[in-house]
Amino acid sequence: MCKEESYANTVCRDLLGDYVPADPDLIIAEAKRRIAAKFRRGAALTSPNAARDAVQLHLAEYDHEVFAGFFLDNQHRIIEFSVLAEGTIDAAAVYPREVIKKALDCQAAAVIFCHNHPSGFAEPSQADKALIMRLKNALSLLDIRVLDHFIVGADEVYSFAEHRLL
Repeated sequence: MCKEESYANTVCRDLLGDYVPADPDLIIAEAKRRIAAKFRRGAALTSPNAARDAVQLHLAEYDHEVFAGFFLDNQHRIIEFSVLAEGTIDAAAVYPREVIKKALDCQAAAVIFCHNHPSGFAEPSQADKALIMRLKNALSLLDIRVLDHFIVGADEVYSFAEHRLL
């Protein structure tokens, strides 16, 4: 039996009044709420670790592949986080034209891309590497920098920038 004292303070007790573990969905919902507050519009993603934390939680709940981006101003402050493509358990069709439209709509100066691998394995495929290079080249024509591309696996997050793939 759970009693919602407030959204952030839901108390779960059994019939004897002892505490019981919170429902995993409740934990994830609360974590997402807190991350959203931390990485709200205007918050700066000034380090790889801050960006890694932001993307990991945004993509953790999906059981299918999702490709998204943080669109940033010239001070690397968040303008908007946007899911750009959703796919199947092992692929998502990403169209550079749609990514460019979104970047221009946001008036972004930079972008951090991310996607998940529902398989749990965070290493990039050749298709991942080819896609990010196409996006980087296309966006560079508009003076929009691609700062990083993260792949979220089960227990790890792979950074293209840290592996010098950008």
